[in-house]
Formats: sequence, structure tokens, C-alpha cells
Amino acid sequence: MKNILVVANDQETFRIIRACFQGPDDVCQQADKDGALQQLRRQHVDFVFIDLELLRAPDQGNGFKAVLLPFWVVAPNLEIIVMSQPAQIREAVMAVKAGAGNFLTYPLHADEVQYVTESLYESTLMQSELDYLRKKFWQVDSLELIQTKSPLMQEVYDKVRSVAPTISTVLIVGETGTGKGVLAKLIHQHSNRGNAQFISVHCGAIPETLMESELFGHEKGAFTGASRRKIGKFEIAKEGTIFLDEVGTLTATAQIKFLQILQDRAFQRVGGTETIEANTRVIAATNADLRQMCDGGLFRKDLFYRLNVFPIEIPPLRERPEDIPLLVDVFLKRFNRFHAKDIHDMAPEVLDALTAYAWPGNIRELENLIERAFILESSSMLTPESFPGELFQSRPAHQPWLRVDASRSLAETRAIATEQVERCYLKELLTNSKGRINQAAATANITTRQLHKLMSRYGLRKEEFKLNSSIAQEQP
Repeated sequence: MKNILVVANDQETFRIIRACFQGPDDVCQQADKDGALQQLRRQHVDFVFIDLELLRAPDQGNGFKAVLLPFWVVAPNLEIIVMSQPAQIREAVMAVKAGAGNFLTYPLHADEVQYVTESLYESTLMQSELDYLRKKFWQVDSLELIQTKSPLMQEVYDKVRSVAPTISTVLIVGETGTGKGVLAKLIHQHSNRGNAQFISVHCGAIPETLMESELFGHEKGAFTGASRRKIGKFEIAKEGTIFLDEVGTLTATAQIKFLQILQDRAFQRVGGTETIEANTRVIAATNADLRQMCDGGLFRKDLFYRLNVFPIEIPPLRERPEDIPLLVDVFLKRFNRFHAKDIHDMAPEVLDALTAYAWPGNIRELENLIERAFILESSSMLTPESFPGELFQSRPAHQPWLRVDASRSLAETRAIATEQVERCYLKELLTNSKGRINQAAATANITTRQLHKLMSRYGLRKEEFKLNSSIAQEQP
């Protein structure tokens, strides 16, 4: 059985598509994009047929990926088929490039509708089988990490699957906070060295004078203060993997020794003469452009070529917004395990704000923001009040202050709405009374005991409102 949603104002379009699906298949209709999203929250849908005109937005131009993204946030496995006039084929093709499954042109023909649907259905089945086979490669404890809806990240994980079983040197490139260290551990865990040690070295955190000693070790008396022999990271990582993060910060001398290791698979401790075998797999990472550093004389070209055997570039979070709900779910599960809370969801307006944000700090910034909100939140879901206000500054002015999820029961929706209204009311009440409990309770027509219980429930302290009041009075 297939569930099909037709998003169009034209009843004739709905009639033609409904006639193509008989028996157990269910076909329903919505007149606009917002209605379609509400329908997707209420009901599982396999295919959406949507008129191209309904995908247009005044501020989007031809940026169809941004317009289609809300559909996949609500239903990640949804297949979207765009319907357009013959003169709009160019735009329909752009929608397909942005992720839509296919397109049809008016007037619709039943055989074309059925062909496109069946083709996408078969493609979905094949993709499911492929995903199953891919997941058999990953260890069970890694399956949570590799969940993605982003084609860019799927390419990254495909490369990891290819290179992990080898001993090739890997260079991971990506902005700060994209998860280069996590990816390096993933490669190590799925290699034939997975049971050996994984040694991580942040090159940028080691003082220049100690860099060689930390990486390669030193002999007793090699320099002032070397009172005994020290084993370096490369020696410790024998038969395992060494991960050199921010490899672009290596000193010139360390670069020479590192090059020797990659070329000869051997090195010497500082001040020593013994040649030590380097039976270690090397994974390096950088957020800098090593090619540009080579051109500027800051990084050795021969070392770069040795490192760049198998490059993997991690896309920034702003290029994979479809993964934000998955990442938030992972973080919430982790925080719930270590804190006495039970938060497993977030308000729709929070998700809207997270997917619209640029994320200069990438996944690390997202994790920190969710952790902060998790600590502040006193309800069963993450609400806007637990996040910094600037996160919501880019929201449209016409957006309602309260969004509801129609897939929830009425009782759940009522409880969530009550919590949000009570929290906002109490904050406004205490702000107006400047933290005076008696005055606030009298205004609310409740007892001070009831007010204290409500404040405790929502994590509100009267001192905060007294402090805010005094700060406001001090400002000119």
C-alpha cells in the first residue's frame, strides 16, 4: 500500500492522480504547502505530487533546496514529484537537482504518473537494500553516528568504508567542529587495527619546543631537563593508529621527521641513534588549506603529497541541514542518559530556527547549544525559551508565536501549550513586579505558595528579575 499526497489547487489534477492508484493505495489532497506539511505530521506519506507554483517563495527565488527541506525534515524518506507547465521545465529540472525525485508536465497522463511512481518506488527499495548492506559493514555502536540524510555525508561514509580496511594514510579536511576526530576514530575502529590503540595528538596544543619530543620521544640527556628516556606518541601507537589533528601547525623540524616516517616507516628519538620501526597507521586532519600553505612556504610540498594519499573532506553543517534533526536526537539521547531528565523532542519553531542558522561552529556549536538548552529546559521538550534569543531573530514576522504538531494527541498538545503559556506568563509577571513575590501572586490571583511551586517547576528565581530590574534602572 502506498500513501500519496497531491498538493494542488486543481481538482482535475487530483482526479487524474487518484485514478492512477486503485485498491489499497490511499490518495489525499492539500491545497498548499503549509497544509501539506501539516498532513505529513499527521500521517505517513510515501509520495508527494506538488505543483511547482506552490513551491515558490518570495524570498527563495530558484533556491528549491531550501523550499523542499521542510518536507524532508518532517518525513526524511519522502519522495517528491514536481508538476509544472511545459514552459517551466527548466525550473522543474532545478527542483530535481535540489533533491526532488522526478517531475511531470501538464497535462498529466496516467501512464506517466504510474511510470514515475513505480520507478521511484523500485529505486527506494533498491536504496533500502543498499543501505542495509552498507550498515552490515559498520559496528553496532557506530550505527548511531553514521545516520545521515545528506548526500554529501553519504559520500564521506562511502569513502570511510573503502579506506578503513586498508593501511593507507588518510587526510581529513574540514572546518572546526565538523567532527574530524570522530571520523578518524570511525576509520580506526573499522580497520584491521581496530583492537589496537588509537593515539590522538592535537598538534596545535603542543609547544613548539616540545613538539619533536612528544611525537618521537627523546633519550636521557638529549636536552636540558631530559632526565630520563621518554617514549613518543608514534612509538606508543605501534601496530595501531595515530591521529594528528591540526597537522598544519607542525614545526619545520617536525615536518622533516614526519616525512621520514611516511617514507621510510622509521624514526629516531631526539638525541638517539637507534632506528625505530614505525608500524603505525597515520590519519591527519586540518582546517587549513595545506596547498595554500605549501605555496606560501609554510608546509612542505613533499609532506603534503605523502599525507594526501586518500583525502576526505567533511562538509560544514550549513551544507547538510537535513541532518540537524538526527544530530539533535543523538545529543538528547546522550544527555538523557547522564541527567535525570526525560526530554526527547523539540518545538517546531526551534527546529525551524536550527535549520535556518548558519552554524559557524558546526556540530560542536550545535551540541553545546543543545546541552545548554537541555540544562535550562524544565518541560518535556526543548522550547524557544531555553535557547539564545538571537537564534530566532531571522524568523519571519508573520510566524505565529505558538506552533502545534498535529501528529500529537490533543492531550499532549494541550499539555505542551499550557507549559509554554505558563512559562511566558510567569516571566512577564515577575518582570513587571521586579521579582516581588507578594505583588506577583496578588496580580495572578494565586497564593504565594502556588507561585513558588510554579517558579520551581519552570526553574525561575526571583533574584534574576530583581537583577534585571536594577540593571535596567542603571542604564541611561
